[in-house]
Amino acid sequence: MATSTPSTKPQHAEAGKQSLGYIVVLSTITAISGLLFGYNTAVINGVLLFLRRQFMSSNLQTEIAASSLLVGALFGAAGASIIGDRYGRKKSLMFSAVLFAVSPLAAAAANSVTSFSLARLVSGLAIGLASVLTPVYIAEISPPENRGALVSLNQLGIVIGILISYLSSWGLSGLGENSWRWMLGVAAGPSLLFLVGLFAIPESPRWLISQGRSAEAEKTLVRMFGEKAASEEMQSVNSAAGSEQGSWGEVFSPSMRKPLVVGMLLALLSQITGVNAVLYYGSVIVSEHFPGQSAGVALAANVIIGTVNLIATILAMIFLDRWGRRIILMTASAGMAVALAVLVIGLNVQGAPAALMLVSILFYVAFFALGMGPGPWLIISEIFPTKVRGRAASIATSVLWSGALLVTFTFLSLVNTLKLWGTFAIFGALSLLAFVFVWKAVPETKGRTLEQIQASWSK
Repeated sequence: MATSTPSTKPQHAEAGKQSLGYIVVLSTITAISGLLFGYNTAVINGVLLFLRRQFMSSNLQTEIAASSLLVGALFGAAGASIIGDRYGRKKSLMFSAVLFAVSPLAAAAANSVTSFSLARLVSGLAIGLASVLTPVYIAEISPPENRGALVSLNQLGIVIGILISYLSSWGLSGLGENSWRWMLGVAAGPSLLFLVGLFAIPESPRWLISQGRSAEAEKTLVRMFGEKAASEEMQSVNSAAGSEQGSWGEVFSPSMRKPLVVGMLLALLSQITGVNAVLYYGSVIVSEHFPGQSAGVALAANVIIGTVNLIATILAMIFLDRWGRRIILMTASAGMAVALAVLVIGLNVQGAPAALMLVSILFYVAFFALGMGPGPWLIISEIFPTKVRGRAASIATSVLWSGALLVTFTFLSLVNTLKLWGTFAIFGALSLLAFVFVWKAVPETKGRTLEQIQASWSK
């Protein structure tokens, strides 16, 4: 019987049958960082209701308290490439796990807005590191046909963490004025679980190859894909790595210009379309802009938003590898624009039912979670070459956190100046801009190996 060299896709398809379960376990352990990411970012939604009363916070102090984590995330993401490329994905994630465990306890013990903000900044450093390295690690160990779903486990962890934070805030709010301390402190437990779990995962084989540790990389690839597919993978990665310099000069070279711009702008648009205004200030919006609503009602509304966020993220995991990245991102950004248009109209119509506003916000969050939530993380983890992936992903993720910081630090001030409807009108216009950008500039990466994606940029 005649033989021929099997294609990459069948090799990975065979590998998927053999050891996809092992890769899922590794990805799930790593994605615990997403849960910590989601919890620590969104818990501020409930904390602010009590923090504003206890420390008599002004709007500026509230914005600082909410934004301090994002400042840390920005610096953490900026430094993630240096740490991740020098010490490896695994050890760098272990360092983030230590920060995840220490920082919520420090925030819970805070006795002023200043000490609270400093502790939250450390939480942000952990999130910034993990937000770069977790998608990169999962992408580097995943077969192409499953990469979208596996990288999206990180986003699933984020939205589960957000929902848990809302449920925790709602459940703990009855403990009195110091309940915010418990809301923060409970995050230390799963942080320690994450640290223990990281001892069980191997280092990224692609990073090992980039460091000249091919024997270790091959051993890991055999465990993941089987001997035959591992050999093909070693050849593919070595071939791609041979043409890479792995330096900052390579990151900013002409050949990297387009993927870097695509990654940065997609990351920025995912944030300046305003989702953090809802995720971080939702309880403040409900309690202060909808008369007669108590803190309990505001926190309950957060739980509904968090549940919708989770359901839509699960749908994204199902369809990202079936429909492709582009169609999901375009559907999501267009849906966000329509939902915000309805919200703006409702806010300007006298006597419009509060249910209409809530449903509009729910659809906005749902469309975000369907595409603009997981999509940018996935694209960023896919479009850069192996040796510069950490550096390039760090730049794109830093831009993402800059967008999140911009929205979070200015939202209350924008509402004071432009009113609630005017602020959300801006977010709606930016959602429409995101649709046009994806349509014109973002490539389809579904079903392609990381090396194939790398080669496509030079065509």
